[in-house]
Amino acid sequence: MQPTIVERAEQPYIGRRETITMTEFAHIADQLPEMFGDLAARGVEIAGPPFFRYRVIDMAADLTVEAGIPVVTPPAVQEPTFTDTLPAGRYATIRHIGHPDELIGVTAKLLDWAQQQGLTFDMRPTPSGEVWECRLEQMFTNPADEPDMHRWETHLYFKLS
Repeated sequence: MQPTIVERAEQPYIGRRETITMTEFAHIADQLPEMFGDLAARGVEIAGPPFFRYRVIDMAADLTVEAGIPVVTPPAVQEPTFTDTLPAGRYATIRHIGHPDELIGVTAKLLDWAQQQGLTFDMRPTPSGEVWECRLEQMFTNPADEPDMHRWETHLYFKLS
């Protein structure tokens, strides 16, 4: 799949945020089923596939990552769940079908492509890592419906400056 640029509209969501290492990623991912269950029990209308939003990235140390679910109208929530909005704008994107472990290479492909195109991301370096306005991995495959992780579909969306 080749990278492209898309326009995305503003999107409200509910989320949970954790500071983790890459080896602890399951800790944030495993929160999605409970979040979906809570939304279903309360009749909240879901507006799209779940995602992981990378807020701060320091691959040698910690990542601040959110597990999020787009919603039509944000409901009242209790901590540790919160509501927020994905920003509208232009995003560099790429579609991937394959194991989640392959996303590091897919991410590198998207970053390299953007650099070759002279594009800049809405990101700023800080002493604690890269702070991103919006960097998403959105999952279009429900693991309950497709247990073969090599067949999972994931889209990356990185907000451009």
